[in-house]
Amino acid sequence: MRRDELFGPLNDKSAKIMLLGSGELGKEIIIEAMRLGIETIAVDRYENAPGQQVAHRAYTGNMKDPLFLKGIVEKEKPDAIIPEIEAINLDVLFELEKCGFNVIPNAAATHAAMQRERIRELISKKAGVPTSKYLYADTLDELKDACEKLGYPCWVKAIMSSSGQGSMFVESEADIKKAFDNSRARARGSGERMIVEEHIPFDIEVTELAVRHYDGNGHIVTSFPKPVGHYQIDGDYHSSWQCAEVSESVEREIYRTAEKITSALGGVGLFGCELFVKDGKVYGNECSPRPHDTGMVTLATHQATLSECGLHVRAVCGLPVPSVKQSGFNVILPVKNGASHVILSPCEGSHPVMRNLWQALGNDVSFFAFGKPDAHFGRRMGLVVALDDDVGKAKVKAERAAHMIEMRTSQQGWAGQHDRKFHLL
Repeated sequence: MRRDELFGPLNDKSAKIMLLGSGELGKEIIIEAMRLGIETIAVDRYENAPGQQVAHRAYTGNMKDPLFLKGIVEKEKPDAIIPEIEAINLDVLFELEKCGFNVIPNAAATHAAMQRERIRELISKKAGVPTSKYLYADTLDELKDACEKLGYPCWVKAIMSSSGQGSMFVESEADIKKAFDNSRARARGSGERMIVEEHIPFDIEVTELAVRHYDGNGHIVTSFPKPVGHYQIDGDYHSSWQCAEVSESVEREIYRTAEKITSALGGVGLFGCELFVKDGKVYGNECSPRPHDTGMVTLATHQATLSECGLHVRAVCGLPVPSVKQSGFNVILPVKNGASHVILSPCEGSHPVMRNLWQALGNDVSFFAFGKPDAHFGRRMGLVVALDDDVGKAKVKAERAAHMIEMRTSQQGWAGQHDRKFHLL
C-alpha cells in the first residue's frame, strides 16, 4: 500500500483500511489512520466495539464465518486488511491474498503468529532464535509425560488463545489436571493441543516493537523503538514501561533477535516480539504481527513522535518512519520514560462509569478509557500512563493512579482495585 499521496476519506480515490477486530488497539490504529485522511472500516464480533465507535463504517459478525468475512471484504475492497485478534478464519486470509488483497503483514505471518505451535517453531527453527525448552501434548497422559520431562515448575498453555486465557503455571504433578482442563476450556478455536514450556526465571520480560518499513529507496528495513519492560498477572499484561532496564549489550541483542524473528515472518508493519532476558541471554517467546498491548505505553512516551499504532500505520502506508542510528541499528527514541498500568473491571454489568479521575490524574499522568460497552470481572477497561525521567518513579505513579480509579455499572455499585495486590507501592 505504498503511497506518495493521500486523498481525504469518503471518495473514490481514498486509501482504505479494514480492521478485523476493533478493540482498544484497533481503536488507536483507526485514530492514527484518520489523522492521515485514510478511510477506515472496523469489524468486530460485538456491537459498539472501541474501534467501531470512531471508524467511518463498522460491521459486526462472526469473523470465523468465511461468507461473512469474504462478503465485507469484497464489498469494501480495502487497500489493506489488518487482523487485530485471533478469532479470524485464517484460511480466508490466504484466499483474499491470492485474489490480490493486501493482508498486513501477510497471510502466512498472521497464520503463524496466531497459534503458539506455529510461532514457536518459526522462532526456534526458521529464525534460529533460542527459546525455552518445549513439548506438545494432546491428552492428559501426554501432558503428564511432558511436564515430567521438562521438570517443575513449567507452563501449560493452549495452542491458540489470547490475554492469558488457557495458560497456567504448573508447580507440581497435582496441578496437571487443572492445567489440562483450563487449557481445553479457555482456548480460542481448537483446544485439544497444548504446549508445555520450561520455566525460565528470567531477569526481565520485554516486548520489542520492531517496525518493518520501506526506506527512501523502496527497500524494507527494520527500526526499533526502545525495549518495553512488562509484568503479567495470570498470564495477562498488567503493567509496562519504557525504557526497559537492560544493558547496552543486551539491548543490541534484543534488536538482533527481533530482527531475526520479524524477517522470518516478512511483510511490513509493527510487530510485538515477546522476549525473555536471563543472565544477558535473550530468548524468543512469541510475536504478534501487529501492535502489542504492552506497547500502549508508547501512547505517552512517543507522544511527540509516533505511538506504536502510528508507527504501524506509517509502515502499512509506506510512509517514512523516523529513527536515528545507534550502534548500527535504526532506533526510534521515546520523548520521555514512562509506564502504563491497566484498569481492570472489579464488577459485572453494562454502561460502566469510572470516577476519582481528579484524584488519580496529576502531572504527567494520562488516562485512556477504551469505551467497552460491557464490563466483566477482570476485563481490561482502560489504562493510565505516567511519565517521569526516572522509569521506576513512573511505574509507581501509574500503579497508584490506576488503583485510585473506581468503577460501577448499571447492575453493581462502586468498586475499585483496592483489594488487588500492589506490586510496587
